[in-house]
Amino acid sequence: MKLNEIKDNEGATKDRIRVGRGIGSGKGKTGGRGVKGQKARSGVAVNGFEGGQMPIYRRLPKRGFNNIFASEFVVVSLGRIQAAIDAKKLDASATIDAASLKAAGVIRRPKDGVRILADGELTAKVSIEAAGASKAAVEKIEKAGGSIKLPEAPAAE
Repeated sequence: MKLNEIKDNEGATKDRIRVGRGIGSGKGKTGGRGVKGQKARSGVAVNGFEGGQMPIYRRLPKRGFNNIFASEFVVVSLGRIQAAIDAKKLDASATIDAASLKAAGVIRRPKDGVRILADGELTAKVSIEAAGASKAAVEKIEKAGGSIKLPEAPAAE
């Protein structure tokens, strides 16, 4: 076999159908669009239309709501922080916060803050400033000899 002899198997590719190119082609005149009507015209997209029947997006009940005031945290695991420390991207002696995590490439953008989760193991003694952390993550950080600073929760009235 030579490079100039390489070709697809017979029937592996179909020829492109040239629509609307004369009656003899079999796809001329109306070009496979039928006769008249909305869908015979150009620029038609009747999404969600079910022929006058009540469409499914109106038949089904609506549920829940989207809280526009909810905080959106970036989730970072302890294993990911340890990997960044091992790769010398994070300095374990300095305080680890959203800015240092962004500089190290651990997170893209801080959003409303960073929340630390307990996935993975942490061996380095680190001090972390974060917007939130799981109880298990706090335990693991303190077990490794580190500390974590979280914002004060507002007092319940």
